[in-house]
Amino acid sequence: MRTDSSPGTLPAREHLPADTAGTPVLDVVIPVYNEEKDLQPCVRRLHDHLTRTFPYPFRITIADNASTDSTPDVARLLEARVPEVRSCRLEQKGRGRALRTVWSASEAPVLAYMDVDLSTDLNALLPLVAPLISGHSDLAIGSRLARSSRVVRGAKREFISRSYNLILRGSLQARFSDAQCGFKAIRRDVAQLLLPLVEDTGWFFDTEMLVLAERAGLRIHEVPVDWVDDPDSTVHIVKTATDDLKGVWRVGRALATGSLSLDRLTRPFGDDPRDREIMDVPKGLARQLVGFCVVGGLSTLFYLLLYSGFRQFSGSQTANALALLVSAVANTAANRRLTFGVRGRAGAVRHQAQGLVVFGIGLALTSGSLFALDTATSDPAHATELAVLVAANLAATVLRFLLFRAWVFPDRPGDEEPEARHRVQPPTGTTGSPPPYPAPGPLPRRPHSPPGHGDPTQFGPSGHGDTARFRAGEAGDGTVGVPPLERSREWGRDATIRLQPVRPQDTDPGDVR
Repeated sequence: MRTDSSPGTLPAREHLPADTAGTPVLDVVIPVYNEEKDLQPCVRRLHDHLTRTFPYPFRITIADNASTDSTPDVARLLEARVPEVRSCRLEQKGRGRALRTVWSASEAPVLAYMDVDLSTDLNALLPLVAPLISGHSDLAIGSRLARSSRVVRGAKREFISRSYNLILRGSLQARFSDAQCGFKAIRRDVAQLLLPLVEDTGWFFDTEMLVLAERAGLRIHEVPVDWVDDPDSTVHIVKTATDDLKGVWRVGRALATGSLSLDRLTRPFGDDPRDREIMDVPKGLARQLVGFCVVGGLSTLFYLLLYSGFRQFSGSQTANALALLVSAVANTAANRRLTFGVRGRAGAVRHQAQGLVVFGIGLALTSGSLFALDTATSDPAHATELAVLVAANLAATVLRFLLFRAWVFPDRPGDEEPEARHRVQPPTGTTGSPPPYPAPGPLPRRPHSPPGHGDPTQFGPSGHGDTARFRAGEAGDGTVGVPPLERSREWGRDATIRLQPVRPQDTDPGDVR
């Protein structure tokens, strides 16, 4: 399975038309739990800000996470009095569950969310969504850790936030700076394919979504924000931190084993002439050379350490053979995953067998060099042996790369996943109907976000502006229990917007979030 995206032949990006009468371009979700006091001031302030500053039609969606106070009544009152406000009720808690449910049902081309306390200055909202509307980026996040951000919060939360991001950088190689800031946006076409891959339904939802998007090569835009800590926050820091660490371990294991289908999230190159394919240059050669050199350098050090260790209790030929054998298996596995982008277990045994053949050629070169050295002198110094082996390994390395590229990991058309070769084509939409969801596959280039379709007063399955009620684990399309990949295929067959069902096993009655 290949992870490299190839240049496409899609048209150039277009700007969003100005005549988007009544159609919401932006849907801002506010997940709440027992926020009867703060909900109305928050929504009124946000609505006033968007009315004054946002140049496109918008909608504000209140996602009630099974509140036990009068929050649902406040949400219904706001929905009745403010035309751009909608509300939905979920019977289970979890911020990730709320975002998944509302985003999956929304027809707006740009989806965002923010915390009800409005800790983030709203002046950052337009810079947050502008790169998504213009087609420049796939996701956007507010960052409290950017150099130009201005943040007011206690030392304890500052330490926890920075420590968590250091953990993400060290364990998952995350390059974004702030995973948990409650101020994010995503394009709807990206969400349709990305959300089925995200398992968490709580506070780790943000991190998992960002890590998977980054690993798939999607573009994440960061906006420095002004942020003031809410002293009345009900977040349980210890429980949240524990759940986040469990999520880091789960996602890291999934990425290491290649069990996530991230290839269908990759985008082709853009329209910049510098991104176009250069003639007479093999595809991916430069990247493969760099990866192979890095893996080769580490493998050589590993081999020399093994040889020095085996040499303590065996002869030079035996030590060389054992060191080469162990390092060859590790080298083939590393090159398979890192250099040539082959993931999953399919073909792994064949690749290792072919790698052992390449190992045999390297063994012949290095053993012949040692034999020549032993013939020239009866008792060569250990440093001399290492120098000869380094020279022989350099020659073997060049030959190994050529064999790996041309024989072990060739760029065959049939290397794609079976699902990629049997993608279901979406039906052709009729006039006036919503455009069908794309079938799972590489996302199109980032065009300027088209306006939404259909009646802007409709929300979810209820229509007519009524409060949409969703029960976790239920969906109007009858896809409860269907795996995420199959659900994404169902989206490709039907032009009707459907809710993303929540997994029943994710229910946590003790979750206070």
